[in-house]
Amino acid sequence: MPNPSNPRRLPGIVLVSVLIAALAGCATSPTGRNQLLVYPADQLDAMGIQAFEEMRSQLTVEEDPEINAYVRCVATAITDELSDKNTNWEVVVFTDDNPNAFALPGGKMGVYTGMLKVAENQDQLAAVLGHEVGHVLAQHGNERMSQQQITNVALAAAAGSGYVDSVSMQALGLGAQIGILLPYSRSHESEADIIGVDLMAEAGFDPRESVQLWKNMEKAGGGAPPEFLSTHPASTTRIDDLIGKMADALHTYNDARAKGKKPECK
Repeated sequence: MPNPSNPRRLPGIVLVSVLIAALAGCATSPTGRNQLLVYPADQLDAMGIQAFEEMRSQLTVEEDPEINAYVRCVATAITDELSDKNTNWEVVVFTDDNPNAFALPGGKMGVYTGMLKVAENQDQLAAVLGHEVGHVLAQHGNERMSQQQITNVALAAAAGSGYVDSVSMQALGLGAQIGILLPYSRSHESEADIIGVDLMAEAGFDPRESVQLWKNMEKAGGGAPPEFLSTHPASTTRIDDLIGKMADALHTYNDARAKGKKPECK
């Protein structure tokens, strides 16, 4: 229990209170989670487009027409399920052995060829792309930047209060990173998994393959930091969460298939 008589403990208490109150949110994500969003959506779109062009200039664009057609087939099936029909998604495949993919505000999506070695079929690739689009739908980039801004302001206020020495400031910074920012990043990843599995099921991809995908990712990933120090949930956590969601996802999938949504991306 903190001792109020120790003035050096009070800024830490105030910092935590301010951050928790701020991060309680003023918006709601697609899954109903409260969010703090400071930046306007059009600003994030512009930043996403700029970042995408910078990446395109630094990476090698894959020219194989079959690979491009395959990735775009899966991506289009996913983005066709989005309620926002005004965004014309651009999908670019990059020649890179890193098993990675991303989606950015502004309708930009990139897939590294290394991901095609881990996502072994169209359904597993749909799980990846659904997850990445999920980050955009939930405005995770905006939320992350907003959280960082609030944290920086609170830490600056604590540093300028005159009550906190340098050692205590380092402890406060570490506490904010581990106790607030990292867990929220893990929640982003978990939320994107859930949004993604819904999207792939709505598009007619088999949601059960999302579980196999993360098993493949676990094999490809090698060592990882402890979950409480990581911005990503452990693979076992992700798999358990997806399994818990699977009954609903399969219902959505069966409905989509009955409506004739049967992607054939090869």
